[in-house]
Amino acid sequence: MKCPFCSDPSTQVTDTRENEDGDIVRRRRRCVKCDKRFTTYERIDLKMPHIVKRNGHRAEFDRSKVLASMTLALRKRPVAVEDIEAAAARIEGKLLAMGERELPSVKVGELVMRELKKLDKVAYVRFASVYRNFEDVDAFSEAVREVSRTRGRPPKSD
Repeated sequence: MKCPFCSDPSTQVTDTRENEDGDIVRRRRRCVKCDKRFTTYERIDLKMPHIVKRNGHRAEFDRSKVLASMTLALRKRPVAVEDIEAAAARIEGKLLAMGERELPSVKVGELVMRELKKLDKVAYVRFASVYRNFEDVDAFSEAVREVSRTRGRPPKSD
């Protein structure tokens, strides 16, 4: 580590501490040349994939957008904020595990729908109705029947 005061590359670590979560390391350092002290922080730097939207535009993955869309779908539903955060973290983890530099937005949408299906069936249908852009009532009804099948009950017949 180069000294920020004199730019000498010879520094010594005098103290090392991790934060409570264990994801940041704080190091106190001393420059061998000018004897000044300074602090550095080490954090994990994970690169999220860029998202390729349907219109071809590329954007950085934005967790807040995923949380916002899930929160909107879950509005007035009995799901804890911690559960929504955990679902967003699982989505983020799956995206990182794919190891891709770019992913289609459709993939993110599918991951969100899977998580919503686990959290709340009504929220899943809400999100799917917007995400899949249903053209008619039959497509919407099929999404409802799909959710009904996952519960282990046969869909209602007319």
